[in-house]
Amino acid sequence: MTAAGDLSIVASADLGSLGAPAGAPVAYHWDLPNLAPQIFPWLVILGLLALKPNRNGSAWLIWLPVICALVLTWLPLGLPSAEGFLLDAAVALAFGLAAVWLLATYLRRGYRLLTALGVLLVLGGAGSLELLPKQSQGLFSGEWVVQIFILGFGALASSVALLLAGWFCRRRFSPSKLYIFVLVSLPAVWLALTAPFFLAALSSSGAPIAWGEFLLPVVAVTGANFALLLPFLILSSANSLFRERLKLILHVQPPAPPALAPVARTMPEAVLKT
Repeated sequence: MTAAGDLSIVASADLGSLGAPAGAPVAYHWDLPNLAPQIFPWLVILGLLALKPNRNGSAWLIWLPVICALVLTWLPLGLPSAEGFLLDAAVALAFGLAAVWLLATYLRRGYRLLTALGVLLVLGGAGSLELLPKQSQGLFSGEWVVQIFILGFGALASSVALLLAGWFCRRRFSPSKLYIFVLVSLPAVWLALTAPFFLAALSSSGAPIAWGEFLLPVVAVTGANFALLLPFLILSSANSLFRERLKLILHVQPPAPPALAPVARTMPEAVLKT
């Protein structure tokens, strides 16, 4: 090593009379790995935890679903190495969901549709912040466009599924009922989002309809989307702070107060005697 960050590598072997024992040195310059892209999304979540509504010990439990989502993306899924970057979009969606749960008190609006629009913007915006520092090829590269496209579809599908599930659960909220409606809504939303592209590709190619080639990817992305949402839904079921925030996002109506039994009015005894 000749200087910090510079290596001089020499290959040597005792070749006897066949040649020199050492070859020409090869210079190699090395740099410390840049950790900024890896820690940036974590710093964003830390910044959101510093907001006044999140100055609560329970708010720090938001790390649990984020870590669960990261573990899911680390599992051996059998993706080709060329498609491994798709997992970055899934991680970005997980950080976007964490931002939604931490900003729920600010996202609630008077109309359900406006709240869903706010959820969509935070999902897409926070997810994009997670993706941007990792772009080694620069913005608007093919990989970046595909990741943003997938993130946008995932954010739209998640926000619409939560909107529909909230509408179905608006009067009688229960975690199991919510899980079922989210699981039913997600494939319907993904089908609606991807069907136009599939039909356009079929019309341009003139090939017969191969529904299996269309439905299998939809089932795969729906399962991945639900797997990312599920840890956040479980946290909301187990923790009162995030349960109330989820109800804010879903516009769940508060339970009606119990009806009071009518109280019989009796005349005072003195009045009755007169």
